[in-house]
Amino acid sequence: MLKVINLEASFARFEETFTPKIVAELNGQYVMLVHCEGDRVPWHIHEAEDEMFFVIDGRLEVFTRDDSVTLSAGEFCVVPQGVEHRVVPHDHVRLMLFEPSGTAHTGTVQAEITRDRHEWLE
Repeated sequence: MLKVINLEASFARFEETFTPKIVAELNGQYVMLVHCEGDRVPWHIHEAEDEMFFVIDGRLEVFTRDDSVTLSAGEFCVVPQGVEHRVVPHDHVRLMLFEPSGTAHTGTVQAEITRDRHEWLE
């Protein structure tokens, strides 16, 4: 069955920051929405998975140990597997993430924002 996902309505259903909500799954990948605010994401690595950050609203800095980019609404970047990274939102940011379903939230790093599993936004 086909399902329409409305981003505005979905984001309006939760307010927690750094708590990705699953809105769809395709080919073993979760499509997740997340609110971000404040500098709370630790340096971490996903050894076997790439990670895509797609900015819906706001501005997000994505840092690696060797580089950084600033993303605005409508832009995305992919952090390759095995690359240590962290993200820092400017004010409030709304993101869409694409990750394999088994991806650990903050890699092997445990932090205040780390979630052991992601919830579906029904």
